Amino acid sequence: MTNFSRILLAGFCLAAALFLTGPVTAQNPPAPSSDAKQGAPRPDPQSRITIEVTGGEKETPVENASVYVKYVEERKLRKDKKLELNVKTNRDGVAHVPDAPLGRVLIQVVAEGWHAYGRWFDITDPKQTIKVRLERPPKWY
Repeated sequence: MTNFSRILLAGFCLAAALFLTGPVTAQNPPAPSSDAKQGAPRPDPQSRITIEVTGGEKETPVENASVYVKYVEERKLRKDKKLELNVKTNRDGVAHVPDAPLGRVLIQVVAEGWHAYGRWFDITDPKQTIKVRLERPPKWY
């Protein structure tokens, strides 16, 4: 055999060995170190704000009302991003907004047969409860 044939055969054997051992090492990821576990803190899975919607003079719960939570996510390099969350109230007039942002948010409530409601709030506690009272529209004769 010539030198060129030997080099070519050795190259093929090396490539085959790397090809066959590559997937085996990819299947066994390295064990996570204790430093990786202490990295970024995870958000609390129970962090959510509660919005209680009542209406009228008797303050009856308003069910199936649309609750919009609008806020701005500030960025350093790009333009600020406007985000909106939409949830509905249950039979008790309560809407839960999961992973609500802390800071200044606009809360709007729209329900059939009621005046629309909108107001800015400062969210300081991740488990904050906000009470909203809707009014009936005036009757047209």
